[in-house]
Amino acid sequence: MAMLPSEQAPEQRSAVLFELFVHSVVDYAIYMLDVDGHVISWNPGAERIKGYSEQEILGRHFSVFYTENDIAEGKPGEELLIAAEMGSHEDEGWRLRRGGERFWANTVITALRDEQGALVGFGKVTRDLTERRKTEEETTGRRLAFAHFVRAQETERRRIAWDVHDDSIQSMIAVSMRLQMLAAQRRDPALKQLDDAIQGAIQRLRILVAQLRPPALNDNDLVTSVRDYLDEVVSGWGLDCTLHHGFTAKPPPDLVITAFRILQEALVNVRKHANASAVVVSLTGQDGGLLARVVDNGDGMKVGGERSRDALSGEHIGMASMRERAEAAQGWFRISSKPGEGTSVAFWIPLGPPVPLRG
Repeated sequence: MAMLPSEQAPEQRSAVLFELFVHSVVDYAIYMLDVDGHVISWNPGAERIKGYSEQEILGRHFSVFYTENDIAEGKPGEELLIAAEMGSHEDEGWRLRRGGERFWANTVITALRDEQGALVGFGKVTRDLTERRKTEEETTGRRLAFAHFVRAQETERRRIAWDVHDDSIQSMIAVSMRLQMLAAQRRDPALKQLDDAIQGAIQRLRILVAQLRPPALNDNDLVTSVRDYLDEVVSGWGLDCTLHHGFTAKPPPDLVITAFRILQEALVNVRKHANASAVVVSLTGQDGGLLARVVDNGDGMKVGGERSRDALSGEHIGMASMRERAEAAQGWFRISSKPGEGTSVAFWIPLGPPVPLRG
């Protein structure tokens, strides 16, 4: 009659418990190799991940799990040599299942030595990371697609801003100068009024240029872009503007643009809907990303109420745009508000890895 683990000596009990543990694990392939790399043990996790039954694989060389290119380059033997010399070796790359199907794996080979220090074999643990790799590739693909979208949009914004500045505004300035000369010569109040109207139009166009493409945005300077926008545009709306920031990171260009556009849209919403007299913008680094807030002292709203639904479905469509931008950058967007207590818009976007933007 076999002894229960509790009735065995501590060393025997540990060995039995470890054996039970190894054979209960199904998410990891855990097996042993002899000193030459032949499989001498096999757990259910190894059978699930690699597709070989214990009878099929015992005695075979572990190079059967490697691609032809890896075998041609001597990778299996090299990994055993490194593990023997360094104690262990970790790698991540393509491996093969039974039948030749590839999967992305993380592998750790550990050298096993007896009490005298002689090498007696290797222990190997393999994790199937195929789904994680697929998710990472999809995330990278979305980031790249979003970066291309941002680049195209910003290129068009900059083109329009330059056209307005270099063509329309300059032409109107020339007309204004001519009107001023005529008004001085003829002392005609109507000419002065016309010039005032043109000057007002020029100022509005300059604000439009600042909204389309703030100059600091060309230098990928988020803090300066936001400060300039508050000073040149938002203050002209009659709002008391405050900027708080302890943000010193240098985000990649696509994230600078994303953050600025979300903040810009939030401020436009304050102007259009909040009935506020003051707004505070804050930029801080948090959890490897940028945390930004726009807080106003306006009427507020009941989140989930009619106005909030309108914000996401029609009347305040800019709010849906802000959420989409943040989430497309793999971040989050939140809004909190109470009637009579103002509204707080917050979003967080990660700062890397950078995706280069040109144009």
